[in-house]
Amino acid sequence: MSVIVKYTTEPLSEILNFITLSLQDNDKFTFEALNPDIIDHTFSGEIVDVNGELFINRGIKVWVNLAELLGCKMTTPEKTSKHLIKITFKKLDTSNSFHTMPIPKKEEKYGSDSLFARISKNEEPTFLYHYIQALKAVNINQRKSILNLGVNRADEFDVIQALVDNEAFKTINLVGIDHSASALKISKQKFPQASFFETDINDINKLNLDRFDLIMSIGTMQSPSINYKPFLMSLVQNYLNENGAIILGFPNSRWTDGELIYGAKAPNYSYSEMSLLFNDVIFAKKYLQQKKFRVTITGREYIFLTATKIG
Repeated sequence: MSVIVKYTTEPLSEILNFITLSLQDNDKFTFEALNPDIIDHTFSGEIVDVNGELFINRGIKVWVNLAELLGCKMTTPEKTSKHLIKITFKKLDTSNSFHTMPIPKKEEKYGSDSLFARISKNEEPTFLYHYIQALKAVNINQRKSILNLGVNRADEFDVIQALVDNEAFKTINLVGIDHSASALKISKQKFPQASFFETDINDINKLNLDRFDLIMSIGTMQSPSINYKPFLMSLVQNYLNENGAIILGFPNSRWTDGELIYGAKAPNYSYSEMSLLFNDVIFAKKYLQQKKFRVTITGREYIFLTATKIG
């Protein structure tokens, strides 16, 4: 039976190095640490005395963040004594990700039978909270026509429906565009009053759409098939009402083995590298500000750019 490491006053740099080395040859790592629930009003990193033994206090959030950074999920801690808990880091299966999984048909990469279909963004607090704030910022109750690019199963409409008065929601002109036929089938079942178009969003000009009070796109605008900058400018110039608003969601995360992992990934980097993300967000911010929009940037695992007309 292997001996479980107990961490007391070791610095986090030492712990990080030791666990990193251990995970090179093992799928999981288990250790004991101070139960933070028994310590009140103490910062992580402070040294505390518990029954004559010194510990560096660390909250559960410290261990959760460390597990994520090391490519692991943290299992539920177990109490081993009055003041100790046992924590296990378990390696994530990096092959279990829709980002890298082969697909027979590109239009169905995000279809109803894909690994992506098992993801519920609306159940992730760091997505849902900031998305709701974006909707409130654009005064969603006042929007009468909404265009969603890359609508998929229309999960974003679910949140809008929950925020808006039921009778008012029925009067909103909801339009969604996506190239996945199977995902749109689900959208149509949920929102029969809406209009959904099965097409590549690059072909939006072929649809002869009117202008909208709100244009939104969550996780789609950075697709390699989209010429992002001219496409964004065309949307604003040709499809947005004079006093319309925009919500753009830029993924700053990856879905791996059932976990939402913080940080955008770029080719040729083994770690999170966010230059491309920031470049796209800042371009949109500057362009929309030039067009007399008030722009805010919020979020974490998803970066939300929200733009409303000034005046």
